[in-house]
Amino acid sequence: MTKKERVMAAIQGKEVDHVPVGFSLHFPCGEEKGERGVLSHLKFFQETDTDIIKIMNENLVPDVGEIQVPSDWSKIPSYSLKDSFIQKQLDMVKAILEQADKTTFCIGTIHGICASAIHPIESRYGYEKVRDLFCTHIRENKTPVVEAFKRITDIMCQLAVKYKELGVDGIYYAALGGEKNYFTEEEFEEVMEPFDKQILNTAKEAGLINFLHMCKNNLNMERYASYNELADVVNWGVYETDFSLEEGRKLFQGTTVMGGLKNRSGVMVEGTIEELKAEAKQVIKGFGKKAFILGADCTLPTEIPYERIRAIVEAAREL
Repeated sequence: MTKKERVMAAIQGKEVDHVPVGFSLHFPCGEEKGERGVLSHLKFFQETDTDIIKIMNENLVPDVGEIQVPSDWSKIPSYSLKDSFIQKQLDMVKAILEQADKTTFCIGTIHGICASAIHPIESRYGYEKVRDLFCTHIRENKTPVVEAFKRITDIMCQLAVKYKELGVDGIYYAALGGEKNYFTEEEFEEVMEPFDKQILNTAKEAGLINFLHMCKNNLNMERYASYNELADVVNWGVYETDFSLEEGRKLFQGTTVMGGLKNRSGVMVEGTIEELKAEAKQVIKGFGKKAFILGADCTLPTEIPYERIRAIVEAAREL
């Protein structure tokens, strides 16, 4: 099997010669975008030899100025593929795909509506304050906030379609907002879920494979149960949110699960290479080889050495 064939077989629940492996990380500041970003990605793919190449997206929705009251959300404009932050991401994707192994399965990152709406103001207020601001403004006057979400959703849909046109196989959709300590069930259902699903549905209609990543800890995983029909692969922080791989398989029936290894602690960081390989094999044996992609529960921190990921790839291929 080629890497792409192996990943597709895992997604379709078919037999694989060995479990495919996918890892990614946020590259250091200065190495994450533009020409340096292209080189960082290509080096990562070459040195780790994973079955999946994930193109990160650090070309974020740009700063829009102060947002202090709900009406300030009107500052977020409508965007198009001609906007600089989108063009920079597309240029990087083109350059990576031109040089990457064509037999590898490629996914491009799409930041979900919650994360994408955070990006224009996060540098001004900080992550936690922005999350609280979302909740406050939605409860005070949700109309201008929701209208801004619509405009952001539209450009993320356009980005997904363009990814497909460029030759990307799927998207890694980073869904945020499922934490129990921010939105209520009703708020999530009204102001997050429709936009998440709109982007995922657009990607699926374009012919992309959807990797649904549910970000952060303290998640109410049941909030994402209805996303299952739009997801081909699901991924979450098993150890961060105390929701096991087996629980995920039951909740997202018929959908391939990706993950299994702690991303910032334990053997992934502290173990020897042999201990790491043994842990990887144990995860595969415990979960089974069908409808499974081995990876970290979340995106890895930058300090993980490439040789450790390569060792996990080798372990998977030994089973």
